[in-house]
Amino acid sequence: MSKSSNLNRTAISRATGPLEIGEFWDDANLADFEEQTREAHFEVRAERRRRVTLSPELYCEIEAQARRRGLVPETLVNLWLTERLQKAG
Repeated sequence: MSKSSNLNRTAISRATGPLEIGEFWDDANLADFEEQTREAHFEVRAERRRRVTLSPELYCEIEAQARRRGLVPETLVNLWLTERLQKAG
């Protein structure tokens, strides 16, 4: 294996891309590689999510609709609200 191809592999999994990395860590345990790791510091900037409470009955109806469409309830509600706001705007 050439030196340049080694540079494209991750240090622990020896994977060359996200799918290979995911497949490796599906079965691997990070504790088995503790001596090969080092502490990392990073900042995550995620948009703050807001919550809207729903009655249990309404949520059940939304959940059933979402299931029929192959979606999670949150996705369906976001789609509906986006459509409604576009029509209202």
